[in-house]
Amino acid sequence: MPTLRPVTPPAPSTSPAEVRPAPVHPASGDAPQPGAAARGQPADPQKFKMMVGPSAIDGQGAFAGEPIPARRKIGEMRGEFVDMAEARARARAAEKASGRIFMVAISDKRAVDATASTDPLRFANHSCQPNMVLKVQQGRVAFYALRDIDAGEELTARYGETHHAGRLTCRCGAPGCQGRL
Repeated sequence: MPTLRPVTPPAPSTSPAEVRPAPVHPASGDAPQPGAAARGQPADPQKFKMMVGPSAIDGQGAFAGEPIPARRKIGEMRGEFVDMAEARARARAAEKASGRIFMVAISDKRAVDATASTDPLRFANHSCQPNMVLKVQQGRVAFYALRDIDAGEELTARYGETHHAGRLTCRCGAPGCQGRL
């Protein structure tokens, strides 16, 4: 198994609600495909434009900045790799401090803490009828579209088992909502 290393997040945009435009290649003036990177630079893990803004579900949410076709990779959530004991301690502290936890377990021994990340998908809220699925692949937290997603639509995923153990009320508002997380 490869060694997992923390990923340094990119510099924050000027406004958290701003759609991140694709950089323009200086030689051609053409905008590269989303996720493309200049030679020697890591690729942007976000495959589609996204924005962060107030959510009707809870706090901030991630929103599609352009239409996203079904079954396509939307992007990734990056962060610091920590062991599960540290992840649990950070989750407890974050819940007390802000009520917001940006962490995903990637195995029974490790988790990704996206608290300091600038990736918009860290704001993906839970829904009982989500439009994307979260997949852990080779230590990466990736999101894929379950159906066609319209520009401006909030990006949601089913959280699955959480540390809340059924104590948190679900606010997704979807028909057939399970009611608790």
